[in-house]
Amino acid sequence: MNPETPALPVSALVVCLCAAWCGVCRDYQSRFAHVQAKYPKVEFRWIDVEDEADLLHPLDIEDFPTLLLAVGNEARFLGPVTPQAEMLERLIRSQIHDAAAPALADKSVSDLLLRIRGKTSA
Repeated sequence: MNPETPALPVSALVVCLCAAWCGVCRDYQSRFAHVQAKYPKVEFRWIDVEDEADLLHPLDIEDFPTLLLAVGNEARFLGPVTPQAEMLERLIRSQIHDAAAPALADKSVSDLLLRIRGKTSA
């Protein structure tokens, strides 16, 4: 393992919520994949908000890229980010690797996480 890449929980999940028509998202996809390669024990998902509108309901994602980061069944971060690999890596280290990071209290986000986990584990 890369010494700059700390070990992360196997149940860590990073989801990018984007849209196929979004040029910023298309440009970000390669950066997202680059970071994914550095964290082989983390599950990464790319979800198109228009193709998966039923999965995301009732949340309405309007800013791209939006990231959801979680450990187990606890969502730790949901929000738009600048489309930079360094930003993604910082979020992973600060939100997922930190065992003391608080879970988000929004039930709709927790419910979304459970739906994504159910969908991706099949």
